[in-house]
Amino acid sequence: MSISAHNAEDRIDQIIILTERLTDMIAAETRAFEANRPQDVAATVGETAKLANIYRMESARLKQDPALLHKADLKQRVALVRATEAFDAVLARHGRVLESAKSITEGLVQAIAKEVASTRVKAAGYTDLGRATPVNGTAITLNKRA
Repeated sequence: MSISAHNAEDRIDQIIILTERLTDMIAAETRAFEANRPQDVAATVGETAKLANIYRMESARLKQDPALLHKADLKQRVALVRATEAFDAVLARHGRVLESAKSITEGLVQAIAKEVASTRVKAAGYTDLGRATPVNGTAITLNKRA
């Protein structure tokens, strides 16, 4: 899906609206993550992904054909630049919040894995009859890249 525009000015207006809407949605997601309420993001994740895809395609179109941007008047170009700067700032903040959440989650998983591993029965070697001592056979896998 992409923007259906009548002319360059219409296309730029729609891209500005798209950018502002996406900025608002990602800012709301960021606030939800900061408030430790990631479940609040579930309702809008599909729409955010759809708008992000349209934004990506329109950005690529403008990059491929810069004349579209040059046909717009100065007021529109300034509005687009401001909307894009706000979007970039929100994306940077969103990225920091997600990176922080990822680090916390990875730390929790590693702490749980270490605790589970420390409670296991350790192999003590062999008995005086040459038999191996019983060992807890449960396994745990920890992917440090999570």
